Amino acid sequence: MLKLENICYDVDADRPDRAKRILSDVSLEFPDRSLTVITGHNGSGKSTLVKLIMGIDKPTSGRILFNGADVTGDSVTDRALKGFTIAFQQPVRFKGITVRNLLDAACRRKCSTGDACNFLYSVGLCAKDYIDRPVDDTLSGGELKRIELATALAKGGEVFLLDEPEAGIDLWSFDELVGVFDKLRDKTVIIVSHQSKILQAADRIVVLNSAAQPVSGPRDEILPGLTDVGAPYCRRGYAVKE
Repeated sequence: MLKLENICYDVDADRPDRAKRILSDVSLEFPDRSLTVITGHNGSGKSTLVKLIMGIDKPTSGRILFNGADVTGDSVTDRALKGFTIAFQQPVRFKGITVRNLLDAACRRKCSTGDACNFLYSVGLCAKDYIDRPVDDTLSGGELKRIELATALAKGGEVFLLDEPEAGIDLWSFDELVGVFDKLRDKTVIIVSHQSKILQAADRIVVLNSAAQPVSGPRDEILPGLTDVGAPYCRRGYAVKE
């Protein structure tokens, strides 16, 4: 079980004259073996929340608990060793590193050709065409995103954090993308997205709103409100994208 208790996050917290609160008193639970989608209007703190869970940023106050242990002060490396895996909204490019190198690093061993093929095939890529390609500017945004998802699958873990995994993927069908999520149903999966097909695949939905407390619950309870712009937690004009 992953649990957030009274999480607050301020930008420039060490400079009171410039401090800006991004998240205020957020308390959420992410059950084991579940897929939770975090959604909300721009600036509501969705990506920030994912970075806090991964340990990239530290909360101004509050606690993050994983399986009952306080991991608030743990580094990114500490959390990765505990089974946390992240895929960013904008994947990083690496000069001089090939796709095979990335998969080897994710597996923490030399990844067999068969395993590499399976990871790449899972995200709609032909290993023959990509295994030896450098992870640089020769790759499109969509190709880079799929390679990052393949790397996340190769690393494995217990908690998967995916920030807008559909970003840049215009030729690869959403059905295939959702199929990747289905393979992770035995994990704790947290996805930042506002795409309707991804929201429909969720077990639970969290709606962040910088002006109010988050609304969370089972998909069937939350999703109807998201598609109705007049719903109480959509007063900023937020609606899902088809």
